[in-house]
Amino acid sequence: MRAHDGPPATREGRKTPAAAFPHTYRWGVTTDERAPVLLGDEAVARGAIDAGITAAYSYPGTPSTEIFEHLQHIAPDDVVAHWSANEKTAYEAALGVSMMGRRVLVSMKHVGLNVAADPFVNSALVAIGGGLVVAVADDPGMHSSQNEQDSRVLADFSRIPCLEPADQQEAYEMTREAFDVSERFGVPVLLRLVTRLCHGRAPVISAPPIGQQPLRKPADHRDWTLLPGNARRLWRELLDLQPVLREWAAASPHSFLHRSEGDRGLGVITTGLARNHYMEILPELDFTPSHLHVGAYPAPADAIRELADRVDRVLVLEEGYPFVERMVRGVLPHRWTVEGRMSGEVPEDGESSPDTVRTALGLAPRNRVSIDLFDLPGRPPQLCRGCPHGDSYAAVNKVIAEFDQSVVTSDIGCY
Repeated sequence: MRAHDGPPATREGRKTPAAAFPHTYRWGVTTDERAPVLLGDEAVARGAIDAGITAAYSYPGTPSTEIFEHLQHIAPDDVVAHWSANEKTAYEAALGVSMMGRRVLVSMKHVGLNVAADPFVNSALVAIGGGLVVAVADDPGMHSSQNEQDSRVLADFSRIPCLEPADQQEAYEMTREAFDVSERFGVPVLLRLVTRLCHGRAPVISAPPIGQQPLRKPADHRDWTLLPGNARRLWRELLDLQPVLREWAAASPHSFLHRSEGDRGLGVITTGLARNHYMEILPELDFTPSHLHVGAYPAPADAIRELADRVDRVLVLEEGYPFVERMVRGVLPHRWTVEGRMSGEVPEDGESSPDTVRTALGLAPRNRVSIDLFDLPGRPPQLCRGCPHGDSYAAVNKVIAEFDQSVVTSDIGCY
């Protein structure tokens, strides 16, 4: 049975109190000059190691690849870290570690979660033992991907908690917290990242690491056997857990509401990285809107209603799909005007940016400087130097050159 209520499991030294990060401000700025400057991906890897993982599995895919590369570089000798044949086998290996009571990280990019969808969705039903965290890097703007899908949708589809950091410091802290949350509720936790966070650098201060957990077999093997009779019971338990997950998310310090006395009828909702863009533009406004930031999901419906009670318009700024915007439209009655990607104030596709936020807030575009001094040639995608697929690519090209017409098909990925 998964824990439906009560405080988090109390293992000595396992919790990471807020006091462990004494130099951290709300927006992820550290005053400790000794703090290493890390990519968001590297911050996730550090957080997982410091959270006491026993193993990590991954399949490469930009922008998630550096999570596992850095983890392999810094992992102690007693941490198993393996690249896998694909995302599905990576997730299944991680499930085996969790089943035996030990913490495990599995990482991939957003389209890779499609490959792992079968074990991912089913893992919400089994009785997770050791904390299981899946770090998924979405790619808004499709810098190196075939679509812009939003992994928050799959977390919601599977009915599991999701944490979405806004900066590198939160990436570290949320990774550590995600393992606690997974063990508290007996479900996987999805850590949702985006390209700019994965590949941006910032100082990150860490907390003292904790040790690995002992091996522990499941108390009841039926909780890991999804025959229909067991699955129906476990599905009912997962449904019963949903109000508790909503309470947890609503109380999370990663979601907070700033009430402004001079909001002029405008309320702003931000999620993840979009908070940074909003905070960058805010000083240019001649007023301060009331502001709700969402960093933990399920999104807090009561906080959305409280924000809406103060304003006439709600602007939703988020990276990826209009996920929260759709929820807001469902939570609020028709008296409010809800603005965002669906209504055109924010572009439906591509990354959010300070410029898109400026436009949504009614500010004039910034002046731009055009430089036409260079006529650079196009640079199509290339295989990495030393990639073994390069030889296969050359051999295929040599063979098809003998045919008048040819079609080459391939599996997903850069090859």
